[in-house]
Amino acid sequence: MRLDHLSYACGPDGCAATLERLSELLGAEFVDGGVHPRFGTVNHILPLENDRYIEVVDVLDHPASDKAPFGQAVRARKELGGGWLGWVVEVTDLAAIEQRLGRQAVPGNRHRPDGVNLTWRQLGVKGLIADPQLPFFVHWDDLSQHPSIGGKDIKLTALEIAGDPARVTDWIGHPADHLLDDLDVAWVGPNGQPGLVAAVFNTPNGVVRL
Repeated sequence: MRLDHLSYACGPDGCAATLERLSELLGAEFVDGGVHPRFGTVNHILPLENDRYIEVVDVLDHPASDKAPFGQAVRARKELGGGWLGWVVEVTDLAAIEQRLGRQAVPGNRHRPDGVNLTWRQLGVKGLIADPQLPFFVHWDDLSQHPSIGGKDIKLTALEIAGDPARVTDWIGHPADHLLDDLDVAWVGPNGQPGLVAAVFNTPNGVVRL
């Protein structure tokens, strides 16, 4: 179990504007990640050091985005102005998470522009919608195609999460601070909207807080 990636929702001004702003801040260009046909969303990827990445996601005008929880989550965050959608934990034994939470994982896939079809299973997006401090879970079918491949020069160093580490620990079944023990994590008090508030990166432009 480890922190796999962070999801950032495009704003109402469109994905191109969001990508341009983030690329300028981080000093690196995002790669077109393709479409999530099951979720009605599209993403762009920035690989990071330590087998992690950022995905910038936007919702499509497609029926799947109204039905799939992930599409619903992206749309809702976009309507709030965009920004951090949440954080995602990679697990090797998804069946254990399914049994503990009493929920079934759903398949996901993404058609990259180079023709590669990435596949995985994910669980917990409804939990994220109900309580945005909570991560959701992903299990990759083939780690040799992991979106972090090629990540260099940019390293995630810190997170600010509005929430309660005890609540997150109960959700993931693992001490939240241990899961994030290579990062400087600040748990913001209970006032305000829970969720991922900010992330800090070492970049070619210096230290950047988003």
